[in-house]
Amino acid sequence: MHVVVVGCGRVGAGLATAIVDAGHTVAVVDKQQAAFARLPDGFAGRTVVGIGFDRDRLTDAGIEEADALAAVTSGDNSNILVARVARETFAVERVMARIKDPRRAAIYERLGISTIATVQWATERVLHRILPERSTVDWIDPSARVVLVERPLPSTWAGRTVTDVDLAGRGRVVALTRLGEARLPDPDLVAQEGDMVHVAVAGDHVDAFDAHLAKGPTGRGSSH
Repeated sequence: MHVVVVGCGRVGAGLATAIVDAGHTVAVVDKQQAAFARLPDGFAGRTVVGIGFDRDRLTDAGIEEADALAAVTSGDNSNILVARVARETFAVERVMARIKDPRRAAIYERLGISTIATVQWATERVLHRILPERSTVDWIDPSARVVLVERPLPSTWAGRTVTDVDLAGRGRVVALTRLGEARLPDPDLVAQEGDMVHVAVAGDHVDAFDAHLAKGPTGRGSSH
């Protein structure tokens, strides 16, 4: 496949290199020639100097044959503009834009432009590591109706089937990690102390699910 990467900062350069290493073709667009110095020696991709949303420069980068485009410049406005041009003018199927403002990211997700809100993602990952007891969210869909959370399974659940951890209509275990190995749960999988569960939860019931998890299997309400 052919991919166009707009922006040759650290992210863009790393992305372009990984795409080439995976056996695909790539063209990198950046407004500064000096930015391409971040690419490795002997880089096999194409480089194009120019503004990322300039249709002529995108054409030079092969966007008319591109299977995907990633807009990863340092500016939200530029990335969104590039993404919209790729989607609306050139009908590129897979378009992704890096967005620093998570509120804007959610809006563009609803318009069909995949985004990654780097500030929100980085903040959540750091907090997840330094405040493990904090109620964190690992993924959230653009409508905020479903989130994915990762939780250590309290020892009180050991010996119960993993499906017992589900909270009807509010949370469902979709994966379990045990001794560093992830697996999909089946109805007979029994929880062990030290397990980590990955749970899809209704967006407005994260606190309720955490309370259910902490309470343990005894005294579960009739909603289970």
